[in-house]
Amino acid sequence: MERSVPTPPPRGATPDATRIAVFGGVYSNYLALGAALADARRRGAEAIYCLGDLGAFGPHPDRTVELLREPGVLCIQGNYDNSIGNGLADCQCGYTDPRDNHFARISYDYTFRNTGAASRAWMQQLPAQRGIQLGGYRVLMCHGSPRKMNEFLWESTTSTHFLEHLTEDHEADVILATHTGIKWHRRLSGERHFVNVGVLGRPENDGRTNVWYALVEARPELHVEFVPVEYDHERLAREMHEERLPEEFVETIQTGWWTTWLESLPAKERRRGRWWRCQFCVTVHRPLRIRLRRLP
Repeated sequence: MERSVPTPPPRGATPDATRIAVFGGVYSNYLALGAALADARRRGAEAIYCLGDLGAFGPHPDRTVELLREPGVLCIQGNYDNSIGNGLADCQCGYTDPRDNHFARISYDYTFRNTGAASRAWMQQLPAQRGIQLGGYRVLMCHGSPRKMNEFLWESTTSTHFLEHLTEDHEADVILATHTGIKWHRRLSGERHFVNVGVLGRPENDGRTNVWYALVEARPELHVEFVPVEYDHERLAREMHEERLPEEFVETIQTGWWTTWLESLPAKERRRGRWWRCQFCVTVHRPLRIRLRRLP
């Protein structure tokens, strides 16, 4: 899955931009994508970047590709795009739980069947990473992490020391990534930063139906703003239902709570959500959900 990629520009190179919009995980949510692109342009983004995983979860994957091929939008590959573009048997999502993989298989099969040949060819040639100069910062964009496309870097389980090691190894001041589905930003030593830019494909498991992207700006110091995106989520839910995608997927779009892929979450991130599932009582087809009351 990995390929050799260029490092970020050398320190002191001429800036490519000073204000960019960045998002990941579109997951075929073309309605949220259209709203995010329009919002980023209104806010004066000089360039727009997508960090991969264009398909999965939502309906009509070619509609997402059409929007991303517009002028001014630059993409890299996520594991999904690598798989679809190269005709692989699965999404390389990195899940280990049987229930997570059950829904990943349904999602991948639908996306593969409904992605046209031209879209597949375009995905296949996307770069694995991009490096740019943002003001005085060397920025490296990747999907999961610079070392592995489908690596999950969670806020609660990823150490600052490890992130600083990544910036040093890859000669970057700022690393922008996605893949986990939940945004976060950590300042590192020496004016370095790691930013998970969030995803447009589904809500953040917080009971809100909006999705997120990031505005990253050199002022000249680095400033990161996470921007909520409202879109016609009820229309998306109807289209997902019409395409016979799982009702669990539709419920997430309508409620803002994850109903699938919960086992990939570390304990701290999982406790932020609505459902806490007993790992000893889960089957692939009929998961037991236990509703927890939050303490005051």
